[in-house]
Amino acid sequence: MMHRAMMTVCRAMALVGGLVLIALITLVCVSIMGRALNGVLHGMGDFALAKTLLNLGIGPVTGDFELVEAGMAFAIFAFLPLCQITGAHASVDIFTSKLPPWGLRVLKAAIEVLFATVLIIIALQLYEGTQSKMRSGQTTFLLQFPIWWAYLASLFAASLAALVACYMVVLRFWAVLTADESLLETDAQ
Repeated sequence: MMHRAMMTVCRAMALVGGLVLIALITLVCVSIMGRALNGVLHGMGDFALAKTLLNLGIGPVTGDFELVEAGMAFAIFAFLPLCQITGAHASVDIFTSKLPPWGLRVLKAAIEVLFATVLIIIALQLYEGTQSKMRSGQTTFLLQFPIWWAYLASLFAASLAALVACYMVVLRFWAVLTADESLLETDAQ
């Protein structure tokens, strides 16, 4: 029951991250097309349609790189909880394939502890960064939105990833102690 709830939350966060990623890809495409069209229109000289389109503001999206920078950080952290709970991180099985089942369970538990430690440290650093950006009132250069907004979004996703990592530590140690990995199985529901 608990695992199913955690999976649901992780999938929802990954879905939000995916939607943000799609929005960022769309933004970049629109900005690139606007930049290219702007160059073509400037090359047309005194052509009336070109002047009209340029006056409408055809060109790159203002602050596109600021939005991509903020959004990508969130998207990356948004995918981590699902990656963590499903064990979908990249791995090399050259040495581990020779381990006995109990050795593999111990190794996986140790790796979960390492992941949890790193994700907790990242979340704490993002918390400190968010606090610092809030106190300083720092904004982005072009769009002038507060930088702490991006930090806060990333902090939320990183905190969820750290929570899921701690949950996985408990499950992995349970698997080591009982040799029962049934709680670790991810269902397709």
